[in-house]
Amino acid sequence: MAQFRILLLAAILMFSGVVVDAYGPGDNGYVGLRDDYYGTSCKDVETVIKKAVQAELAKNLKHAAGVLRMHFHDCFVEGCDASVLLDGPGTEKTAHVNEKLAGYEVIDAAKAAVEEVCPGVVSCADILAYAARDSTVELNGTAWAVQGGRKDGTVSLASRAEAELPPPEFEVSQLIDSFARRGLSVRQMVVLSGSHTVGVGHCDKFVSRLYNFNSTFFTDPTIDPAYATELKNICPQHTFNTTIEVFMDVITPTSAGVFEANYYKTLQEHKGLFTSDQSLFDDTRTKATVTSLLNNERFQKEFGKAMRAMGRVGVKTEGQIRTNCRAVNTY
Repeated sequence: MAQFRILLLAAILMFSGVVVDAYGPGDNGYVGLRDDYYGTSCKDVETVIKKAVQAELAKNLKHAAGVLRMHFHDCFVEGCDASVLLDGPGTEKTAHVNEKLAGYEVIDAAKAAVEEVCPGVVSCADILAYAARDSTVELNGTAWAVQGGRKDGTVSLASRAEAELPPPEFEVSQLIDSFARRGLSVRQMVVLSGSHTVGVGHCDKFVSRLYNFNSTFFTDPTIDPAYATELKNICPQHTFNTTIEVFMDVITPTSAGVFEANYYKTLQEHKGLFTSDQSLFDDTRTKATVTSLLNNERFQKEFGKAMRAMGRVGVKTEGQIRTNCRAVNTY
């Protein structure tokens, strides 16, 4: 009888078009998503995607962090359905919060390569999930098994991106709420924030911390004073230049970044670039987690698990397998 109830619940959830965990908090048993999803329908797909991603990143490794960030931005709006890839006026990629996303050509190349061997089989949402993993590996991160089975969505709205993506001004309570609404735990939130070990930020996203912070402090007192001075030299008070790039990881500031646990050390040193970063160490609810993730082996292992969890957010069982990741199929 208990097994029947579980199967009945799974059937109901499938009908709703959204995948959730019908078997409890474990990592397996998700309706529609599984490891080696294309094992029979397109058995070499992961190798094909990996080679395409590697070829594109050989041209510009900075796009690796962009693809990883793109996967986050996709899953937090409409679920993991590749809606962030759609072109057109008013789509997610036109939102102010997404204006610095980079690496779309990496996904284009991977999709083109997959269509050559398995036309109409592999969704853009799955390709983005695989590419995010492969991009992390190219930055010396550790791989994880990516589940497949996502369908591509047909709705993409800039307004939804602006409303749903957590901004860099968020503090821990707001971050906890944002991630919890997507079924992700506090620890998973801290682990996933570790992706800021690679990539860059721009002055307009943190300048409010440097000048006229509040009625008491001109500069955010949680910033290391020397680091604050450095940031002010890079981003003058009245600058409107949004193209200036600042490394999010000041310990290993390479042009593309190195995927490692040093991000958490920057928080210990009060050199987190965004409020959403630094507050993770300054808040008692997350400080111990930050400290535990200084162990790079632990961070790498937990990051893969957290990415698997994030990759299940809002997954659709009904939708398209887009021929072109930038456009909804018209047939």
